[in-house]
Amino acid sequence: MSGAGEERVVEFAIGGMTCAACSARLEKVLNRQPGMQANVNLAAERARVRLSDAADEAAVIAAVGKAGFTAAVVDAGTREREKAEKQRVYRKEINRFRIAVALTLPLVGQMLFMLGEHGHENELPRWLQLLLATPVQFWIGWRFYDGAYKALRGGGANMDVLVALGTSMAWGFSAVVTLFDLDQHVYFEAGAAVITLVLLGKLLEARAKARTSEAIEALIRLQPKTARVERDGEWIELPVGALMPGDVFLVRPGENVPVDGEVVDGQSSVNEAMLTGESMPVGKQAGDRVFAATANGQGALRCKATGVGEQTLLAGIIRLVGEAQGSKAPVQRLADRISGIFVPVVCGIALATFVGWWSVGGDFAEALVNAVAVLVIACPCALGLATPTAIMVGTGQGARAGILVRNAEALERAEKIAVLALDKTGTLTLGEPQLTDVVPRAAGRDEALRLAAGLEQHSEHPLARAILAAVSAVVLPPVANFAALAGHGVGGEVDGRALRLGSPDWLGIADDPAVGELQAAGKTVVGLADGAGVLALFAIADALRPTSRAAVARLRERGIRVVMLTGDNAATAAAIAAEAGIAEFRAGILPGDKAAAVAELKAGGGLVAMVGDGINDAPALAAADVSFAIGAGSDAAIEAADLTLIRSDLHGVADAIDLSAATLGKIRQNLFFAFIYNVLGIPLAALGWLNPVVAGAAMAMSSVSVVSNSLLLKRWRPGSRA
Repeated sequence: MSGAGEERVVEFAIGGMTCAACSARLEKVLNRQPGMQANVNLAAERARVRLSDAADEAAVIAAVGKAGFTAAVVDAGTREREKAEKQRVYRKEINRFRIAVALTLPLVGQMLFMLGEHGHENELPRWLQLLLATPVQFWIGWRFYDGAYKALRGGGANMDVLVALGTSMAWGFSAVVTLFDLDQHVYFEAGAAVITLVLLGKLLEARAKARTSEAIEALIRLQPKTARVERDGEWIELPVGALMPGDVFLVRPGENVPVDGEVVDGQSSVNEAMLTGESMPVGKQAGDRVFAATANGQGALRCKATGVGEQTLLAGIIRLVGEAQGSKAPVQRLADRISGIFVPVVCGIALATFVGWWSVGGDFAEALVNAVAVLVIACPCALGLATPTAIMVGTGQGARAGILVRNAEALERAEKIAVLALDKTGTLTLGEPQLTDVVPRAAGRDEALRLAAGLEQHSEHPLARAILAAVSAVVLPPVANFAALAGHGVGGEVDGRALRLGSPDWLGIADDPAVGELQAAGKTVVGLADGAGVLALFAIADALRPTSRAAVARLRERGIRVVMLTGDNAATAAAIAAEAGIAEFRAGILPGDKAAAVAELKAGGGLVAMVGDGINDAPALAAADVSFAIGAGSDAAIEAADLTLIRSDLHGVADAIDLSAATLGKIRQNLFFAFIYNVLGIPLAALGWLNPVVAGAAMAMSSVSVVSNSLLLKRWRPGSRA
């Protein structure tokens, strides 16, 4: 147990993976190592490894290398280095592909002239075919031999094994026929065409995969590289990475904010669409928060840095989106299991095809060609890409709309939500309670307010802030022996008087007619009392968010049962629920009891989700099957939630559920096409109805079609702004 406290998660960039069999094998290898728990993502080319004190980064890199791949710890510069390296490799592969096409076209072109009555007279000399095909086979196709060797050395098999084995059989047979001048047909064009087509498929796949990470790339590009910082009364230009918390920086009209900060002086409006998905600019003045990469409008803002580097909201978003894109959805487990045994099974089918055709027909060449077609048509790439590419695009689109997904499992489960529990304050309502009524009893209005504010002056509770805001200009008396009783109220000594401020039930005045009247109007009532009795009643109202009623209607239209949880009494809760269009609520729920309320809802069956914004919501969020945190809420709530809504708008929950449904729809389509492709293709090849060249083209295009189908998710738009 000593290592439990030392556990950490490290992300590695993985090189050399070509198909799902590679990622499945590498994951298995890493998970067999002591102190490692790994999740390998083919589409993102990443491995997230949980390390205990029994393992370190060097051990991971060594294990990955032994398995035939490369690994490097992901750091701040990894993305740029990878991008540059991929562009270099892509240009190199384009040139190799052009050479492959030039060498392969004469081999394939001759086939068109061999279809007539005297077709074989138009066949290229076999020595020339050997000269054209050999560079394609062993120079252009070297990547497949290298990949196959590393896979077999690591104790597994992947797509490279299939391609190298199939094309080598076609080339080897043809070379023997040519060198010994045997009376047999040659198949140089089959091997060369397969390698060229697979290379084309890899190039198209690389282009399509690059587009799946556009959301993160777009976020990174938004942050300025430099900032104007105040030093000894002068403004100097500094790299953003050099800023420290407390530095004062200037954001001029039209510029993007360099880091998170608080406005010191100036007025402007800031476009925060990249965070919230909301296009309307937000007014900013002294005391307001600004966030890195948001666009300043017409005014200049002088700000104090509060979050720099990895502590900015933007960095958190990029990190969270990256983690979600690298995570694995439960629906992918079946594909992973199949990919792990796929290549050995296909090799067995190819061997059976060869033996069957040779023993029945007696034609070695025909048996060989059909076996090659089986090897070439069967590729687990499409299976491996079906889920992660859709997750990458879906989470990226979510980030654009202000929906941050913590992991793929949460995204998968969201569409299955049957019950949604809503916290009231700050979720359904604005979270900005205001004092609306003061009912004097044994003390005058002003005196009662002064005493109540003095008692609450050190409290951060929303109701306390409402009372303090009403007496902002008054000098408050000191408070002694302050104590808070969660869910009930506070007590302490002010001006030598022992005071209590809290709920009518706690004070024993729940039957007071004035209390009932105010509660029926949807207001929260607290009383101020001393030993002699009640000094005053205070009514506080928290207005419903303008979008809450429409958002609740959207959720109910999806067949979701919406339940409001609140610490308010039944009368106030009923009024708020009716205003929001909610038929079911739980009133008088103490902060510590929200998790129990969620557990009770879960006992009723169906997937239960929770939406909250405060620290006291964190246990309930953790208890729910799927949890949503309103972005304006506390760090504890966001940390406990599966999905974070950057906009403080309940429409984001409905949008997240819509996104989940759209993403899962694409995953199901991808898996169907990947499975059906192999289920149909392998038997056709085994029966001799599929030429190896056609099989190679089909295999190359299967992966491209899966990635392209995932990219259609880029058309998704939030329903609240559709």
